[in-house]
Formats: sequence, structure tokens, C-alpha cells
Amino acid sequence: MDDNERSIHLLKEITNGSRHAFDSFYQLYSSFVYNIAFHIVRDTGEAEDITQDVFIEILQKSKQYKATKGSVKAWIAVKTKSRAIDRLRKKQPLLINRLEGLLTMEEKGADLQFLIELEQHLVRSALEKIPLEQREVIIRSYFQGETHQQIAAIMDKPLGSIKSLIRYGLNNLRKQKTLVHWIESSGGEKKNEIS
Repeated sequence: MDDNERSIHLLKEITNGSRHAFDSFYQLYSSFVYNIAFHIVRDTGEAEDITQDVFIEILQKSKQYKATKGSVKAWIAVKTKSRAIDRLRKKQPLLINRLEGLLTMEEKGADLQFLIELEQHLVRSALEKIPLEQREVIIRSYFQGETHQQIAAIMDKPLGSIKSLIRYGLNNLRKQKTLVHWIESSGGEKKNEIS
């Protein structure tokens, strides 16, 4: 029995009221949940509260898991991420300013790597919705680590234009707010060329 099959079995037992199954499930995933929460909120107390909230929700709503929609680990990661983002939304109006940190972190743990992959998927999805040149400069700067000067040379554009494209691109990402699951995308500003 692999981890996911074991987790599904434990969720069924939790639904049937098994305290032992819940304890086993908690032992299996508590560090995973805490690491995701801490990665997002950067506060141990908040991360502990989120971990507790996630497991209370799992205890109360374990039958909500649908195997056809993904692994138990992915289901838990989404629940945790959603809770953590809700906490941050109450404290900060916008998370996009952490874009660079989300894209360049080199964490060793597989749990954090899983979260980073989810975050990168959301970022890449949001990037697909902004104008091509803005997308290109943001990818070059934040994903590939190129300097603004290098990007300007490669794209044969003035340095000020590159900085403007990055600024417009980040503004368009802010407008979408898809990175934090707030509201549906409102589209992006259509400023492709800055001379």
C-alpha cells in the first residue's frame, strides 16, 4: 500500500469516527502542513494555528476528499495554502511583492518543493495572461535571474524600457490577483511597447 492509498484508507476511517486513524493521519501530515503554512506566513505561531485549523477541517470534513481530483497530499496542500493565504489577506492587501521569493527559493525538503511547484504553476498561469513582452522580461528577471542590463542587451531595448515593462507586468499581475486566489482575473494592462 503506497502513501496515498494509506491516506485514503485513513480518511475513510476518520469519516467513520476513528480517533486512532486521525492520530495516524496527523502524524503522517502535520509536518507537511506546518511547513507549507510557515513557508507562506513566515510566522511560527500563525503556522501552528493554520496547522490546527487544517486538521480540524479534515476531521470535520474528511469525506470531502475525492480521489479523482488528485492525491491526498495535493488536497491537503491546497487546503493549507488557502488557509494561509486567507490569514495573509487579513494582514496584507497584496502578496505579489513576494513574487521573487516564491520563484527563487531553493528549499531542500520535498514538502516545500511540492509547495513551490504549486506556486510556480500559479505564477506561470498568471504570466500567460499578461502581454508577451512583459511576460518575457519578468521570466528573464525572476525565473532566470538575468539582470535588467542583460535583458536590455538581449532584447535590444533601453534599460528604462525594461524597467517599465517589468513594472507594468507586475502591475498587471497585481490586477489579476490569481496568485492568491482572491478574485477572478480582471485582465491586464495593454502596454506592450515603451520607448
